[in-house]
Amino acid sequence: MSEGIDDSVLFRVEGRAAHVVLNRPRALNALTHTMVSRIDEALTAWEHDPAVETVVITGAGERGLCAGGDIRSIHEDARTGGTASADFWRDEYRLNARIADYPKPYVAVMDGIVMGGGVGIAAHGGVRIVTERSRVAMPETGIGFVPDVGGTYLLAKAPGELGTHLALTGEAVGAADALLCGLADHFVPSERLPALLAELADAPAHEVVARHAAEAPGGELAGHREWIDACYAAGTVEEIVERLQGHGTPAAKQAAETILAKSPTALKVTLAALRAVPGLGSLGRALEQEYRVSCAALTAPDLVEGIRAQVIDKDRNPRWSPATLAEVGEADVARFFAPLGERELALTQEVS
Repeated sequence: MSEGIDDSVLFRVEGRAAHVVLNRPRALNALTHTMVSRIDEALTAWEHDPAVETVVITGAGERGLCAGGDIRSIHEDARTGGTASADFWRDEYRLNARIADYPKPYVAVMDGIVMGGGVGIAAHGGVRIVTERSRVAMPETGIGFVPDVGGTYLLAKAPGELGTHLALTGEAVGAADALLCGLADHFVPSERLPALLAELADAPAHEVVARHAAEAPGGELAGHREWIDACYAAGTVEEIVERLQGHGTPAAKQAAETILAKSPTALKVTLAALRAVPGLGSLGRALEQEYRVSCAALTAPDLVEGIRAQVIDKDRNPRWSPATLAEVGEADVARFFAPLGERELALTQEVS
């Protein structure tokens, strides 16, 4: 492991447990390329260390595990035609796949905000803990991007059309809904986390988590399954919005309004990506598809404009191009899935 490079991610071993602490609390622990590389190095070292039984990932500060990737740097890269973001995603997605296949218990403490890239380093783990403070989301369509880091794979596996709802709206969910959608495994009250983390030094993860797990407070999505499954089963984003608007349930109408504020191109690409996942058959192939989509997004106008509106200028008034769903044609969507040739992620040659 490379020590002393910076303190954006911290490592320590306590008894049987090795700890990764994302340490950029002022940036809500947003991931950088350096952080991804150092985590991967640590996982390599610990995988072959017989003294390490469990790996634990947490976030510094009180606000959350990780808000995602560093989108200010992605904005600059996309604006100037750089390649740094594609290089970052290549290593990030490989790390996501590695976490899914990690041979030792990988405990992700999804306390507070867990969005985008934060989902990627947590929700592929073998032991995923949420608390009453958890807010889990893949909000990419709001910045002209598409769910990545294996998010399309996770959301496509959610019951019914819940994953489609979360992908298109970018809605954040609490503990019970994260459990329902398969984004987490256990609810642990936040007040029990210090004891849980301490006990991992001396006992197997499954025993420790079982001691501290409880029933999650009630969620919202289970009560909305009827209209979510009926409306989002439609074949196009336009028809989904039409069904939502015509359903008569206030929450369905609100979902339609939320969707219509997102990037029309990102919405259509997201739906196409989700619908393709079952045929891909594995996380690795889904990540390969996401890499094509993400690289294409770098050269599309909506990513720069979406980040500008939400993060740079914060006027919350993106000017999408094309501006409406009707203007986004099949060819506009298809270009996001075009093969990359020598630049392919080619993950499934190594990870099934």
